[in-house]
Amino acid sequence: MVADAYRSVAGPTGRGLTADICTYSHAEQAAPWSPGAAGTTLGHASLGIAPPTSLEPAFLIDAPGEYEVHEVLVTGVRTYRDDSRGSERGVNTAFVYELDGLDVIHLGDIGHVLTEQMLGEIGSVQIALVPIGASLSTARAVELVTGLGAHLVVPMPVGDEPQQALERFLTEMSVTDPQPVARLSVSISTVPQETTVVVLEQRART
Repeated sequence: MVADAYRSVAGPTGRGLTADICTYSHAEQAAPWSPGAAGTTLGHASLGIAPPTSLEPAFLIDAPGEYEVHEVLVTGVRTYRDDSRGSERGVNTAFVYELDGLDVIHLGDIGHVLTEQMLGEIGSVQIALVPIGASLSTARAVELVTGLGAHLVVPMPVGDEPQQALERFLTEMSVTDPQPVARLSVSISTVPQETTVVVLEQRART
C-alpha cells in the first residue's frame, strides 16, 4: 500500500518503490473546483495522475468510494483542499485502509476540519496521518485530530515552512522533546491507549 507517491516526490521511475495498491488524494497541482464544472466528474482513476513507472502495475484509486483490493478494504471520503469546498484549491479524498485489524486514515492535503457527516463516513480509526502546514492551520489540525479520536497520530509536514509548522503542531499537542524515528511498525496489540504523536524522520528528495 502506497499513498500519494507523486512523481515530484518519488521521481519518475519511483526508485524501486512497489505496491499492490496506490492511492492519490488529490491532483498534483492545486486548482479551483466546483461540482457543476465541465470535465470534473470524479470516478476511479479520474485525476489523470501518472504514477512513477515502478507503480504502474498497482491498482490505482483516486476518488471517493469503497474498494476491496487484494483483501484490503479501502474507503475514500470526499474532502477538500481548502475551507471553501474546493473553490480555491480543489478536491481531496481522505482514504481509510483496513489493514490487519487496524483502521488507518491518510488525510492527503485536507484543508479543513471534518464535518459530522465526514466523520460518520470515516468511522473509527486508530491511526491518523495528518498534513501539517499548507492550507491547514495548526489550530485546525489539532481540532481535526481531536475529532478523529485516533490513538496514534503521524504528522506529515507540508507547505513552504514544514519544519516550523511541525514545531507549532507539536507544541499545541503538548509534545516535548520529540524523537523522530526512521520507521514505524504498529500492530493492533501495540496501538497506544492514549493519543500519541510519532514524528518520522524526513528524507531528502533525490
